[in-house]
Amino acid sequence: MNLMQILSLLIVFLIILIFVLIIVFFKMNKKEKKEKEAKNAKNKSQDSTSVKTYKEYTRESIFNFMEFSGIQDNMIVQKDGKRFLMVIECQGVNYDLMSEVEKNSVEMGFMKVLNTLRTPIQIYIQTRTINLESSLQRYRDKLESLENELSAKQILYRKMEEDDRYSEEDKKRQRLEVIRQQNLCEYGKDIISNTERMSKNNNILRKKYYIIMSHYANNSDGEYLDKEEVKEAAFSDLYTRCQSLIRVLSSAEVIGRVLNSEELVDLLYNAYNRDEAETYGISKAQVAGYDDIYITAPDVLERRKKALDKKIEEKALDVAEDAVLFATNKREMEEKEENIEDLINELAKQMIDENEQYLGKEIADTAKEHIDSPETKEEGEADAKKTKTTKRVRKQRS
Repeated sequence: MNLMQILSLLIVFLIILIFVLIIVFFKMNKKEKKEKEAKNAKNKSQDSTSVKTYKEYTRESIFNFMEFSGIQDNMIVQKDGKRFLMVIECQGVNYDLMSEVEKNSVEMGFMKVLNTLRTPIQIYIQTRTINLESSLQRYRDKLESLENELSAKQILYRKMEEDDRYSEEDKKRQRLEVIRQQNLCEYGKDIISNTERMSKNNNILRKKYYIIMSHYANNSDGEYLDKEEVKEAAFSDLYTRCQSLIRVLSSAEVIGRVLNSEELVDLLYNAYNRDEAETYGISKAQVAGYDDIYITAPDVLERRKKALDKKIEEKALDVAEDAVLFATNKREMEEKEENIEDLINELAKQMIDENEQYLGKEIADTAKEHIDSPETKEEGEADAKKTKTTKRVRKQRS
């Protein structure tokens, strides 16, 4: 073989090798593309599954999350009316301050409670920050009432001091009553001041103790019951068991009572809103209308109409007061004009009595007899008639 043949064979071999490498490259590239497509498809399926799970979570009912569906007839309704809860609030006793006999009595009572339980119960303890705002408002209202009573008693005492018809004993009794009322007002102010100082301390906590009893609804003897009948049966069963437990708790010196619907709302509100409940309780939320969809202001014309009505009423009251005052003064003047002679004679007699020591008793008596004589009265009546006639003429001319 010559050199040319060897070179031609090498060239053919290289060309074949290049074709083989090209074919292998295309196959490997195609395989890699398939793997990428399969991986992308798998990732897409996982993403779609996660999105679906997220959507299902957002559609979950808030009542399922809060584990209750409503409050009806002093009961917490769960699982869409399949479970009912009734809550007993218990007032505890200070066990450490009791004597040995009292402690033994409480322990025996507690053993009696445990022995009488036939159904499961739950004990729930809720810690709350003491809100003294409602107590302060009650104290302020009571203090305002006491101060009003004090003002009335002080006015009465001043009148009694100026009036001689009251005895010294009555005045003394009224003065002591005023002092007693003043002491009550001062005591009320001290209570409000101390309570306000305590309310500034946010670390005052109070524990409340609850016993929760449950009832599961089922169909008795295969008979179907509607929701109202199920609710009535649950209430009857729970109320009977709660009252029995309350009576047994009393033997352990523990006072209990069943919470009503409003108190259950407050209990759940504090359980789910621990931070907000300290400053914005359920009572304030109800007053603020937190469950209203929207609020509307009164119509402008209606407000103007009410303002005008109030203004008219105030003006009418002023006119009525002026008219009554005028009529009263006019009536007094007419009475004086009608009895002017008698008033003059009485005033003249009073002047004679005041100067009797200078005139002498005999002259004073004679002068008073002259005033009371019929001739003098006739002259006085004639003068009075002249005076009235003159006034009438003046009025007609004017």
